[in-house]
Amino acid sequence: MVEVRVSAGTVRGASESGVGVFRGIPFAAPPVGALRFAAPQPAPAWEGVREALAFGPPPPQAGVFGMDGMGVAGDDWLTANVWSPDVSGDLPVMVWIQGGAYTIGMSGLPEYDGTRLALDGVVVVTFNYRVGIEGFAAIEGAPANRGLLDQVAALEWVRDNIRAFGGDPARVTVFGQSAGGGSVAALLAMPRAAGLFHRAIASSVPGTFFTPELAADIAAVCAAELGLRPTVADLSTVDPELLPIAGDEVMAKIAQFTGRWGQAAHKVIPFAPVVDGEVLPVAPWEALANGAARDVELIAGHTRDEQRLLTALEGLLGSVTAEQAATAVEVFAPGLEYPELAPEELFELVCSDWLFRMPSLHLAEAHVAGGGRAHVYEVTWEPPDRLGACHGLDVPLVFGNPGCGQTAAVLGDITAATEELSARMRTAWSSFAIHGDPGWPTYTPAERLTRVFDDPSTVVAYPEEVSRRIWDGYRFGPLPLLE
Repeated sequence: MVEVRVSAGTVRGASESGVGVFRGIPFAAPPVGALRFAAPQPAPAWEGVREALAFGPPPPQAGVFGMDGMGVAGDDWLTANVWSPDVSGDLPVMVWIQGGAYTIGMSGLPEYDGTRLALDGVVVVTFNYRVGIEGFAAIEGAPANRGLLDQVAALEWVRDNIRAFGGDPARVTVFGQSAGGGSVAALLAMPRAAGLFHRAIASSVPGTFFTPELAADIAAVCAAELGLRPTVADLSTVDPELLPIAGDEVMAKIAQFTGRWGQAAHKVIPFAPVVDGEVLPVAPWEALANGAARDVELIAGHTRDEQRLLTALEGLLGSVTAEQAATAVEVFAPGLEYPELAPEELFELVCSDWLFRMPSLHLAEAHVAGGGRAHVYEVTWEPPDRLGACHGLDVPLVFGNPGCGQTAAVLGDITAATEELSARMRTAWSSFAIHGDPGWPTYTPAERLTRVFDDPSTVVAYPEEVSRRIWDGYRFGPLPLLE
């Protein structure tokens, strides 16, 4: 057993596989009761020694992939977990932000176990943040982007406490994928997060950020499902475990709202960070191009076949029609010229580009334009008989847990090639956190050098040149309310 002292009291963790592991440490007070829908507040102190052996309860969330039934019950949603190879050290810190469409997600999933990554010589931190209506709905009387404010609170906790675990608060790298990658992009643009981290890795960054008007309209529809208004006074009367049901109901009939919510409705995206002008002053691409985070070193990248997993989940794999492909071009790439392709290939290319690939590339390009340093990567490795280099493929590889959790399902049987690629990606991420060098050159507008993770891995000019040219000059910004 291992004991350390944090600001709120003493915690006792365990030694597992040569790593000190601490789970379920509160980094903020439970956001319930009088604190429901409020900005995170400091965790209350405790007497004696608090056992830190089990993950804290996840935030209330939708039932996608059965996530609402995972984890233990309780209202102490805002907890952090730490893996440290040396609690007396002075090591770089890697803080993970999980994805889940801003609607689901919890830090206690097995694919996020930090043991293998910590053994590379870093302190790994994961944490929960509020999702769905609790974290991202535009609620009258509540601050915007509460889920992002939770992330800032977790980073402040790291700044104030990580030395107790052998971490160096002056060498913090945030990394995240999907909604976690979008969160990293948002944190780069948020004044409240300035100085809390020094390097960032944004993987599969979604291009979905909302205007206040769009967010408010979606929140009003969600509240109306319960016969309520989208206010703190009304929604705080609803049991937190029941509130996600309203979001589920709206997602089930979101096609009715394509005329008002546009692209967000077409892709069934009811929640996203809101460019509210205060917590998030402007969209990340604009902020970075203006030099908002030029002192933060960045890696940004994506998988080649981002949409393939979503196509399978939507029940469209192998059955996309020419009409559906044409609609995708019209909705997600209006005015952009795509080459003639088979319907499913065109559908997946357009959706991959709009949702993840081009937002990720443009984030790196904006950072370079604003005076920052960026590295770009793409994962093109395909596990046999699976969904290509699809969305989420990289998460278990980076953590060194290719056989664990739901995301491992996209990898299939673990082979020597899987383990080798995992080692290469893990080393790149940890080397970036330790030295600022992931093992390939920076991205420049002239050369566009990109690490392609495959078997073998290479460094080439950005390989998705057709898409890059199509989207050159496009400006990602907050999605509007259409009527």
